[in-house]
Amino acid sequence: MQQVYQKGTEEASRALATLFEAHPEAMAPLLNIVVEAQVTMEAFIDVVGRSCLEAVLHLSAAEIAGPPHQGKAGGEILWHGTQMGVVRLSTQKVRVTKPRLRRKGGGKGAEVAVPAYTAMQQGTGMREKLAAILLRGVSTRAYAEVIPSMAETCGVSRSSVSREFAEASEEALRALCERRFEGTEFLILYLDGVQAGGHQVIVAVGVDSQGKKHMLGLAEGATENAVVVKGLLEDLVARGITPEQPYLFIIDGSKALRSAITAVFGADNPVQRCRQHKIENVVGYLPQECKAEVKGVMKAAYCLAAKEGMARLQAQADWLEQRYPSAAASLREGLEETFTINRLELPPTLRRCLGTTNLIESPNAGMRMRTGRVRRWRDGAMVLRWFAAGYLETEKHFRRIMGYEQLWVLKAKLQELHELRLEDLNAQRTLLWAPLALARN
Repeated sequence: MQQVYQKGTEEASRALATLFEAHPEAMAPLLNIVVEAQVTMEAFIDVVGRSCLEAVLHLSAAEIAGPPHQGKAGGEILWHGTQMGVVRLSTQKVRVTKPRLRRKGGGKGAEVAVPAYTAMQQGTGMREKLAAILLRGVSTRAYAEVIPSMAETCGVSRSSVSREFAEASEEALRALCERRFEGTEFLILYLDGVQAGGHQVIVAVGVDSQGKKHMLGLAEGATENAVVVKGLLEDLVARGITPEQPYLFIIDGSKALRSAITAVFGADNPVQRCRQHKIENVVGYLPQECKAEVKGVMKAAYCLAAKEGMARLQAQADWLEQRYPSAAASLREGLEETFTINRLELPPTLRRCLGTTNLIESPNAGMRMRTGRVRRWRDGAMVLRWFAAGYLETEKHFRRIMGYEQLWVLKAKLQELHELRLEDLNAQRTLLWAPLALARN
């Protein structure tokens, strides 16, 4: 058994099976219990598992104090009976009987820890396990129902679960907010807002040149709050997203988002407004009988070349002006930026993905699924913690965007913009320094 204890987890499992096969007499009483159905399999596994834990503790103590000798003292560290203890597994605590060791002579500080017991008490992985369960929609009130009932098991209290998850989600928020992006070639930046319990959060998702999606960051506040949006974008720049490189920004149409992009990344970055948001805004001003027709016209126009499509929608706005002026004004507002991907002449498959903020809606849906059991959002800090944990869990299941094979076209277009930007910058420098050069001559 001592040799089995010293092996790795998988190797030890095989060694134990071999040991029990070689000594069937050790398993015979347990086999009889199972066959005669005196206990359930769950209780059988619990009892055997606890017995194995206690055997490991005994072996660990023997490594420190040597094997116990009946009726005679050992070395400097002595066996001092047993006492009840608790060890932490991945999602629960289990009561065990552990050996007690003391130094010869006694006195203060004579107690000697059993190494295996100390390691088991740390419960490494428990916090992550609890967070994963909670993010699958299990409330803290119902948590006890998903933990197996074990003989003489100490249950994990609801307050303990909440406390563990608070710490885990705090770590998730910190990890998300400290991510670095140097070395990742981003082409697309999505910005959108999501609500929870009266709180609003702005979320940023990036797409690299291989079509892979990355959670970039989040901030508490509405997309209409220019200060919050600018702060989020400046934070992304501080973490390695260079403002000198052009990106395609995809936003929900908020003016504050647009102004913050201009302030942090410059006015010449291409911005695509979400067409789905635009359609919903326009038809929101229309009676039911007109909605389907106008929606169909707008969707058809977005499939055309930029100049032709804009002309069709301008004609549609002129028609709406007579009876529904608010709908006409909504359609004209930001019209050009709903055709940005058309002007870039991107392939249809890629345009289908980049025409809306639906890509960011997917992680939003995953986050809502994982936080749907929350009934009371205490404050903004709690919202950010839960959202960060939910987004990072959802990120594990991200796939590459539709049409990622054609992203080289977008990359080439952005490179053209970058070269034009450098040319304009050089021209401005020439104009600035020309008078000084003449003065020197």
